[in-house]
Order: sequence, then structure tokens, then C-alpha cells
Amino acid sequence: MSDISHVAVVAAPQRPAVRRSWLRPERIKGLSLVAVLLATILLFNVVVDDYLSSRFVSRLLIAVSITALLAAGESLVIITRNIDLSVGATVGVSAYLTAELLADNRGLPAVAAVAFAVAIGAALGLVNGLLVAVARVPSIIVTLGTLSIFRSVLTSHAGGQTIATGSLPTWLIDLPRSTVFTIGDYEVRTMFALAVVIVVLLHLAMQFTRGGRHLYALGSNPEAARQAGLRDRRLEIAAFVACGALAGLAGFLYVGRFGTINVTAGSGLELAAIAAAVVGGVSTLGGSGTVMGAFLGAVLIALLDQSLVRVQQISEFWRDAILGTLILLAVVLDVSVGRRLRAAARTDALSEARPVGPQQTGPNTIRNGVSDG
Repeated sequence: MSDISHVAVVAAPQRPAVRRSWLRPERIKGLSLVAVLLATILLFNVVVDDYLSSRFVSRLLIAVSITALLAAGESLVIITRNIDLSVGATVGVSAYLTAELLADNRGLPAVAAVAFAVAIGAALGLVNGLLVAVARVPSIIVTLGTLSIFRSVLTSHAGGQTIATGSLPTWLIDLPRSTVFTIGDYEVRTMFALAVVIVVLLHLAMQFTRGGRHLYALGSNPEAARQAGLRDRRLEIAAFVACGALAGLAGFLYVGRFGTINVTAGSGLELAAIAAAVVGGVSTLGGSGTVMGAFLGAVLIALLDQSLVRVQQISEFWRDAILGTLILLAVVLDVSVGRRLRAAARTDALSEARPVGPQQTGPNTIRNGVSDG
């Protein structure tokens, strides 16, 4: 009777699989960003007297609320391999028109004002989405153009007029000081709580719904997504509309935060939104990143911006340069970590894919159904 060929059955090791699940690039990016946040807080706590005062934390949370909404919307667009440079102008248009509406109708309910601001933002986002998805014009060209168009239309409409705080309803003026709950001496502001709820819901939708998975698929490989039957144009339009709607909501919060509104409202916020999304781990190549990561990026951007103001040794002219340098360092670190993790994942995959040769004959080898042991 001829010998039976030996077949080695090797169980896949479980620990490397668990390790890779924990060492996913998105998770490492989030953990590294949290580490940077903690290091930044410790550094400024040493440099600045009474750094973590309740007043400073309240001001920081209000600043984060606007940037976080913009970063969340921007992340949706970037995930689809696009970009929206007009979010700052969208904030300005929605903020001014909402403030104008409330100044003329002081008894208007808050829900109606919020809906109006969101609708304005969504309409402007729809314009961007149609030009990108239907006309097939690159998003950077479209939104660079609409940035100027939206701002010019607002300037023409406003006619140089400024809407003062005194003409707005009291509930809107008091909005930045309203509190959901307190923890010791620290107050969690309503604006921040609203932003957190929206970010969490959007993050869950992107991770666990079909629409969210379709956006990731479109950004990862647009051609494969089209061949799989995904409606790429509809997805791109939806991403821009959602981004515009969040910018409109940010415009409403902008009115509550600053009160006095003119045609320059929202200028520069597009850079903060893009920086927060990129620092938060959203890849500019599309198909990668999370809304929660963009939120952490917004916290870091706002933290640096608010903290540098309190360092008297740093001139105002150098604050933006320092902020930009720290952002670049964070991005370089993020890219470096991502490359190392991808290289490690490829190495592990290749090692597991190697064929296993026949085992040596030993006391426990089964030959012809009879054990040698």
C-alpha cells in the first residue's frame, strides 16, 4: 500500500489578527491625535498661568462647535476625492441672511431660523455638487469659483450694511452662554453639545449605513464603484449638499457667537475646516478617514488657536505661522504612521500566505492511518 501524502493543516494564528484589527490606520491616527492633544494641553498648562480656567474652556468649546461642524462636512466631501473651498463663504451667506431674517422678524421661532440657515447652506452645496458631478468640473476649480461668487453676491446684497447685536432676539444673543450641564467649575455649552451630537450621528451613519459605505467605496476606487452599480453622481451631490447644510448650521451658530455680522463673516474658515479634516486623518486621496477623526482635528485646531493668543511672548504675526507649522508636523506624522502600518500589514499578509511544506516524520506522524507514537 502506497504512503499517503502528508497534509499539514496549520491553524491561523489569532494574536496577529487581533493585533492588526487594533492597529488599523484610522485607529492609530485617532490615538496619536489624542496623544498630541494631551501633550499640547500639558505644554500650555506649563507656559500659561491659570490655563485651564473655566472661562477659557467655555470659550474653547464654543470655538470648537463651529469648526467641528465644518470639518465634519468637509470630511464627507474629501472622502469622495473632492474638496470644498467655499464653506467659509457658505457660512458667511447663511449667517448674514439668517441674522437679517431674525432682525426683521424677532419673534421667529428658533427652529425656523435653524431650518432657514441649513436650507441656505444646502442650496449652495447643491450648486457645487451639480457643477462637480454633472458638469464634471474639478471640485477645486468649482469651489474656488463659487467662493468668490457667493461672497460677491453677499456683498452686493448687503450693500455695506452691518447687522448689530441689538437688532437680534435675546435668545440668540444668550445662546453662547447657555449650558447643558456642568462638571465642577466647567460648563458644557449648548453649542458644543449640539455639535457633538451631530458629529456622533454622522460618524455612525458613515460607519454603519449603506450610504456611508458607498461614499467610502466611491472615494477608494471611483471606477470600480461605477462598475458595481453605485450612482456616483448622486453620491457626490449628496456629499456636497450635506457639507453645505452643515456649513449653514455653522453659520447660524456663528451669528450666536459673534452677534454683529457683516459681509466678511466666515472668512478663512474654509482653511480651518480643511486643516481639521486632514489633521484628523481624512486622506486627501479619498476613501479613508472618519468624521470623529475630523472632530478631534477641529479640537486641536481650536485649541492651538485659542492657546497661542494667551502666550504673550509670541507675536500676533507669528501665531498663524506657528499654527501652520504644527499642522504640517501633524500631517507628516500621520502620513509616516500610516505608511509604517501599511508596510507592516503587507509583511504579515505575505508571511501568512507562504505555503507550508510537509512536516518531518515524528513520533506523532500519521502514516497509512497508523500512528508512530
